[in-house]
Amino acid sequence: MIGKYLKIALAYVGVIVGAGLSSGQDLMQYFVSFGKQGLLGIVILVALNIIFGRIIVALGCYYDSNSHQDVLEQVAHPIINKIIDVTLIVSGFIIFFVMVAGAGANLHQQFDLPSWLGALICSLLVIIVSFMDFDKITSVLGIFTPIIIVMIIGVTAYTYIGHSFDWDVLSRTAETVQSPMPNVIFSAINYYSLCAVTGVSMAFVLGGSVVRIGIAEKGGAIGGALIGLIVLCAYASLFANVDIVKDAEIPMLVIAESISPVFAHIYTFTIFALIFNTAFSLCYALARRLAGDNEKKLRIILIVVVIAGYILSFAGFKQLVSIMYPILGYIGILLLAVLLIAWIREKKNILKEKIIRMKMIDVAAKKYDDDQEYTAKDKKLFKKLAEESVLDAADIKEEVKNVVLEEQKDDNSQE
Repeated sequence: MIGKYLKIALAYVGVIVGAGLSSGQDLMQYFVSFGKQGLLGIVILVALNIIFGRIIVALGCYYDSNSHQDVLEQVAHPIINKIIDVTLIVSGFIIFFVMVAGAGANLHQQFDLPSWLGALICSLLVIIVSFMDFDKITSVLGIFTPIIIVMIIGVTAYTYIGHSFDWDVLSRTAETVQSPMPNVIFSAINYYSLCAVTGVSMAFVLGGSVVRIGIAEKGGAIGGALIGLIVLCAYASLFANVDIVKDAEIPMLVIAESISPVFAHIYTFTIFALIFNTAFSLCYALARRLAGDNEKKLRIILIVVVIAGYILSFAGFKQLVSIMYPILGYIGILLLAVLLIAWIREKKNILKEKIIRMKMIDVAAKKYDDDQEYTAKDKKLFKKLAEESVLDAADIKEEVKNVVLEEQKDDNSQE
């Protein structure tokens, strides 16, 4: 069972952690800019990640979500639902062209390529991959998320082991960095809201991929805690090196360069892979939403979106982060409020559904276990529980059956 919690937790980390965190630019503006007070913001951010990680994944599980609409249609007023839905579409486009700008800044900083060229390479790759078997390509790119996590932790260890720092001097230097936020508390809330806007759709789907609500709750909470650890490490590295990274477009890359040119090259390509993966996923999801099942229309829309995003990326990565991210964060606060209210309102129903599914799994386990007797009474109880479930009776029966068979297969393989 612990393995299942971790599987959900690591998947949630992959949904939330991406190109933005690995570059360090957003953490510089949102947290490092407040000096030592930034640590308070990180603590608040960790708490928000744990609380809402649990809520978001659990709601996705409760409603058996295949998209954000499966949840939002249930928990939000139609007008609010429409606002959030449009927000998620618009935010996808905004973060897409911010990522394109980040690709240009990344290659410019490391290889001195013109920013427009790096952004163009990323844009063309998005178009090219859309005509290929992109599922295989994006699954390969998925390995870069754990790689960047290990790299960030490694950078932090290298920064602190055997070194001492004048925290007051570093704090004063950090406070010279411009922040788009009025104070560190609101900065933490705004930044998590931004993360929620960018990752909530996939987090709902992640929750919908499991039947046991308890696994979804704990997996989301553990994932949030892991994200908090990663953010803390990145903040600690940036703060300790603020004197050399405060003016950089990609601050973490400056630290990587100070460790080793070879390590910096690897870090550069890893960031670029994450940026491309994020950019492509957002662009494709937007085009798919607008085109439906029409493949020809999808590719036309995708190309138009890429061209528009490339043009807008000329505003510059650092400038775009400072302007666009706070706007998305403000809108994301509405999303968090809706989800929190839904969680409070549905808490008793979620607990009831959690118990129903646990009982159904226990009863179904008898049917597929040669050592137990599956009686007519069990069959009647199983049917009654399915009818009481919030999900369609046929659907929950099939999902429970699959869970039981999978768990028994896992048990047999361990014997």
